[in-house]
Amino acid sequence: MKLQKPSLSFWQIFNMNIGFLGIQYSFGLQQTAINPIFLYLGAPEDMLPILNIAGPVTGLIVQPFIGALSDKTWSNRWGRRKPYFLIGALLGSLTLFAFPYSPVLWFAVGLLWILDVGNNMAMEPYRAFIGDKLPEKQLNLGFQMQSLFVGAGILLANGSIVLFQYLFGGESLEAGIIPQWLYYSFFIGAFLSLATILWSVLKTPEIPPSEKEMLEINKIRL
Repeated sequence: MKLQKPSLSFWQIFNMNIGFLGIQYSFGLQQTAINPIFLYLGAPEDMLPILNIAGPVTGLIVQPFIGALSDKTWSNRWGRRKPYFLIGALLGSLTLFAFPYSPVLWFAVGLLWILDVGNNMAMEPYRAFIGDKLPEKQLNLGFQMQSLFVGAGILLANGSIVLFQYLFGGESLEAGIIPQWLYYSFFIGAFLSLATILWSVLKTPEIPPSEKEMLEINKIRL
């Protein structure tokens, strides 16, 4: 029998979507700040496309794999989707914190791969989490709220780089050294990546799988 999902209030939908702010802030930094770091660390400009191959590769592999895996997961203690996007957010947070301290180019490239795995690991189960929770009549509102936080996260990431460069930039740049003003955006991203996901996790309980879904999950466990 199909479970009837209860309608949620505006603020419940708000709380369950706020984690997209941190995830997209992290994606925003990945899109706009990683290449400058590569250049500061001595990467030739013509190498940038190959250094950024982590994005399409991990997106192609990690999102569908983790999404399918979370479909077949349930724990009375940890839930269904939450373990995946919590681990992804933790990976992203630690990587963002470490990024400005990259001593050499290939260290930064390795961090990019880890960051992209974390971001994609968080994203796909989190999208499914929204669909799991909301009844059909509230799906439009849920995905509109998701889009709001997605846009806000990217806007904040890009805006923080411009702001901190304006406030703290202007120093002479030495080859192989990442400028100090760039650190602040990554530190904010490290905080938001984990804090916003934790907010959604703590404020939003998951709905247990239906009997049919539990039968499928138990088959896999056996």
